[in-house]
Amino acid sequence: MPREHGPVPTARHAPPPFDPELGAALAATGERAKEPVTPDGLAARQERDAAARPRPTVRELRDGGRFEVEELRAPGPRDGREVPLVSARPAGVTGPLPLLYYMHGGGMIMGNAWSVLPRLLREWALPLQLAVISVEYGLAPQAQYLEPVEDCHAGLVWAADHAAGLGLDPDRIIVGGKSAGGGLAAALALLTRDRGGPAPIGQLLLSPMLDDRNNTFSGRQMAGRDPWDRTSNATAWQALLGDRYGAADLAPYAAPARATDLSELPFAYIDVGSAETFRDEAVAYADAIWQAGGEAELHVWPGAFHGSDTLAPRASLSQEARDARTRWLRRTIGR
Repeated sequence: MPREHGPVPTARHAPPPFDPELGAALAATGERAKEPVTPDGLAARQERDAAARPRPTVRELRDGGRFEVEELRAPGPRDGREVPLVSARPAGVTGPLPLLYYMHGGGMIMGNAWSVLPRLLREWALPLQLAVISVEYGLAPQAQYLEPVEDCHAGLVWAADHAAGLGLDPDRIIVGGKSAGGGLAAALALLTRDRGGPAPIGQLLLSPMLDDRNNTFSGRQMAGRDPWDRTSNATAWQALLGDRYGAADLAPYAAPARATDLSELPFAYIDVGSAETFRDEAVAYADAIWQAGGEAELHVWPGAFHGSDTLAPRASLSQEARDARTRWLRRTIGR
């Protein structure tokens, strides 16, 4: 665990209460769902997650012909490895479509590109008439340090280069993701800026995992309460960074909170719960973008914990968060 810095929560710093609907949903999951991820238990947790999050088939994703879905492969950044991509769009739509280039969550150690697509297609691709490409980046600890974000970059470059053949508008690309995927989207925005493209018009950062130092007040305040707490977070960062864990000179493409220059970035949408580990690093990232003269829209949902909208999608707060994200996407692709 990284060294402590800053004020330590006391009895005067009680954690924010969970939203009643969300808190009830969390309580109903039982204690096992709240167990933190530890280094010793990482392999078992990965196996459990893979069983609980099966990959839908291409046929299932096509949903009886509502969507066109194709599995693609982009040249990878290393060792001849290809990066799998899953491309999906509403069926029968002509003309180049805006693209949401999406990175799944799972703390850099879990998840897959396929299981997030049903929700993305239902909530955004169909009503907004946009295409989605979900990228299967390498997971830690097998893939470490910059390997996941380099996978994501390779897939984005390939998609932009082949935009005409894929029916995409290369001038309307939004990079996005949730949790680890939100952190990767932020890192990808930094990387594309510094490498001179492709140039996304927006970055959709949902409860983003940004800071490997794991020392925010909210992280300490929500320890043992948030389903993704400080212990799980340290385990994931250690798996990703390996020998670089705790290094003072870590590249911002691995942990975007380390960036010292947040100028000239695409329009950012950042949302987070008031009762989750990532609250303070997400708020600080939005503030740093504003201080650099950039554009960011920040939402802090009262009483939401990490992943609460996935656990309880019909809760009122989850629906409000989903509607706000949809409005931002609509405005951004319409600019």
